Amino acid sequence: MATETDDRGRVYLSKELRERHGERFRVVDLPSRIVLLPVDEDPLAAVQEAVGDAFEGKSAAELKREALATAREEVDAEIREREERAKAATNEHRED
Repeated sequence: MATETDDRGRVYLSKELRERHGERFRVVDLPSRIVLLPVDEDPLAAVQEAVGDAFEGKSAAELKREALATAREEVDAEIREREERAKAATNEHRED
């Protein structure tokens, strides 16, 4: 399917596409193309539907806190791993 922008830069999407994907899209500007990603009316509900009851009984604030804590743990683990590799490389260099 090909489409053009109008004189105001708007893109027309067919009724079929809008019915299938919705009315809201995120525009992603990639080096070689532009991608439209549908945005759900209720993004949290869409995520909950995708993961089942894993979020059952948790507020968005709780989920955010848990995600941030997990991200911090992953960053800390990555830092420790890099420090251990650097220390091992230094020790190998001293043994040579």
